[in-house]
Amino acid sequence: MKYETLIIGAGAAGMMCAAHTKGRVLLVDHAKVPGEKIRISGGGRCNFTNLHTTPENFLSRNKHFCKSALGRYAQWDFIEMVEKHRIAYHEKTLGQLFCDGSAKQIITMLRDEMDSAKTELRLRCSVSELRKTESGFEATLEQDGQRSVVLSTQLVIATGGKSIPKMGATDFAYDVAKQFKIAVTETRAALVPLTFSDARFKPLAGTALPARISNSNASFDEGMLFTHRGLSGPSILQISSFWREGETLFVNLIPNLELVDLLRSQRQEQGKRKLTTVLTHYLPARLVEFLSGPLALSGKLADQSDARLTELCKALSAWSLTPSGSEGYRTAEVTLGGIDTDMLSSKTMMCKTVPGLYFIGEAVDVTGWLGGYNFQWAWSSGWAAAQAIASNQTSCILNRGAYSSFSG
Repeated sequence: MKYETLIIGAGAAGMMCAAHTKGRVLLVDHAKVPGEKIRISGGGRCNFTNLHTTPENFLSRNKHFCKSALGRYAQWDFIEMVEKHRIAYHEKTLGQLFCDGSAKQIITMLRDEMDSAKTELRLRCSVSELRKTESGFEATLEQDGQRSVVLSTQLVIATGGKSIPKMGATDFAYDVAKQFKIAVTETRAALVPLTFSDARFKPLAGTALPARISNSNASFDEGMLFTHRGLSGPSILQISSFWREGETLFVNLIPNLELVDLLRSQRQEQGKRKLTTVLTHYLPARLVEFLSGPLALSGKLADQSDARLTELCKALSAWSLTPSGSEGYRTAEVTLGGIDTDMLSSKTMMCKTVPGLYFIGEAVDVTGWLGGYNFQWAWSSGWAAAQAIASNQTSCILNRGAYSSFSG
């Protein structure tokens, strides 16, 4: 069977690309249903973009690569599509947009757009072999125990990264890159909880508070959550993308709070109260109890000198912690790194050395912050590839016989 475009991966980027690609398009995925990561995202309501999206909200070896796609298909363009489909949404915090109803509405919207584009969708369909041909690509598909061969002029890889393997994540995109001699940068789990081998925070599991988490590369002011295994919450997930094993993080438990001045002023009126009791007005009681030993939180407030209060507040604002690791791809929201952007056109997402081959979405070495940025990259990169395909920007001479077959 012949198609103009074969798209592998029916996630956010793949569905977006299919919805905007003209001609005869086949979209395949080994999952039972499309868009599973969309469905579970944002607590089931899908944080589908961020009002404040800029190239500065993304990590990549080439920080300029994402500018073209994001500039030509911005958050406002996706919001327009959401509104066209009458999906109610709201801003939660920091520009994050969520569906009022269900994340399934975003999946339905994309499927409706795909139907309008007459995209053919095959689910529970795996790709066992890929081969470069003189006119494009040949793919061997397996579905319901049957094998079929598909020919296409364009091939789009939208299979994502390694994050959340229980949702079907695989190394497929990187294997394809290896077959076609396309470089892949180091990959690692990102937007992921951090762990401590001694389970030191087990007594605090479930305790949350606002915090500023910093290292030499970044700083984030958002919520932090203590878990049985370590630390989680938005601020921790954010900093995890900038953290490396063995590195120390600094935790400010009292961001934007002049606690030393507050304690000094209360010393006159509430001096007879225990220091720990006063601190529970500003920090969770379980955390105060946990820190009472290491920080020697004993005595009454009146007993604390100015120097002692200054020392205490300094400790609370610069708590140094060295995680032993992260929870890995099992719970990571995204994969950091991926297809080397030096190998791709930032305008078309097409491989520079293999005309007609595109990589989009999470598979590419472009990783967004927490808060809807990675979905926006999926929309923007998928749209960019679709526009390139529609414009038939594949004029490079094919290198006949230069590529071996791929067995997955």
